[in-house]
Amino acid sequence: MRHNPIPSSLFRENRQRLQALLPPGSLALLNANDVPPTNADATLLGVPNSDLFYLTGVEQEESILMLFPDAHEEKHREILFLRETSDHIAVWEGHKLTKEEARRTTGIRTIMWLQEFPAMLRLLMCQAHRVFLNSNEHARATIHVQSRDARFIREIQEAFPLHHYDRLARFMHRLRPVKSPAEVDLIKHACSLTREGFLRILKTVKPGINECEVEAEFAHEFIRRRGRFAYNPIIASGKNANVLHYLDNNQPCRRGDLLLLDVGAAYANYAADMTRTIPVSGKFSRRQKQIYQAVLRVLRGSIAALLPGTLPRDWQHHAELLMQEELLQLGLLLPKDVKNQDPDRPALKRYFMHGVGHPLGLDVHDLAEAGQPIQAGWVMTVEPGIYLPDEGFGIRLENDILVTPKGPVDLMADIPLETAEIEDLMRS
Repeated sequence: MRHNPIPSSLFRENRQRLQALLPPGSLALLNANDVPPTNADATLLGVPNSDLFYLTGVEQEESILMLFPDAHEEKHREILFLRETSDHIAVWEGHKLTKEEARRTTGIRTIMWLQEFPAMLRLLMCQAHRVFLNSNEHARATIHVQSRDARFIREIQEAFPLHHYDRLARFMHRLRPVKSPAEVDLIKHACSLTREGFLRILKTVKPGINECEVEAEFAHEFIRRRGRFAYNPIIASGKNANVLHYLDNNQPCRRGDLLLLDVGAAYANYAADMTRTIPVSGKFSRRQKQIYQAVLRVLRGSIAALLPGTLPRDWQHHAELLMQEELLQLGLLLPKDVKNQDPDRPALKRYFMHGVGHPLGLDVHDLAEAGQPIQAGWVMTVEPGIYLPDEGFGIRLENDILVTPKGPVDLMADIPLETAEIEDLMRS
């Protein structure tokens, strides 16, 4: 754990919210993610399972959470199973959670070692009427590698074939989009790390710098502040900005080019997601500024429309109408293009082909129920862009917004965004 400790009250409250949704007699089980292998005997750094972290604050491999609110024995209503350490593990891998440390982190009183799991599972399965199992049901996920949860699902269904099994994900998709004040504070902290990285970049970027050097400056700022990259950063100069998920980050930044920076820090596993587009030479050209201001107006109009009760598809349509008007004013679209367009393939998609935003939280593309209206407590990215491959540049701008009953709150309002401010900071 690199970040500072988080009060266990956050995780206790999250478990209480989930338990309130479970039908009577329900047993819920969640597994940690696997530690992914690479080549030979090497592994990547483990990525915590977001649902398990949401409910426990635990990041340690092989952990299992068992929730059974109606268990006969009170001590069996919440159980966390951990990998037991040894002298060998301590020497080769380092410190693992003790039972008392796990109690302080999670607020769970009953902590057991993994070797106790099979017997406890059988005991409680004999009491349970329904079993809720977890899996990655993100609509945009592409599943090629079997997860620890998927293996567990197969094993438990083989061992207990007559139980009624159900999906825990539908409850997690209902709970996780609405952020508690403690979660919002963690996202704000991730935004503050992102801001510090961006300010560092404004002092660093100049003609001749390589995209990878810019990435390194962000890494320096995030890591020294107990954070990390929330996702693989996009450092795209010139024409590279027209590749939406450009990840090579290996080209020189040339005088006169724009540099698109889609970068966010993560702190305590909560993500920020920022995009800025800056002039490599420190000053926007007239054309670049013209396009920039158009994107900025769509950003602000889309932020203003982030209101509770709005359907995401309606919000997207609103943003596209704003963008269509800007493209008409720029002459990139003609009235006849709009009049004759295929409704399923609007003409504006030539220049703005992606979504205007998404939920943000423990995952950069956080969970939300399909078709669910935007609610107070959601944190949403807003990220319009205009891409001009024929002119050799693209511009995208992105801020993170908290939805509230009183209107949207910009969590990145203190990160430079106006062209004049960016030019002044780069010049100084």
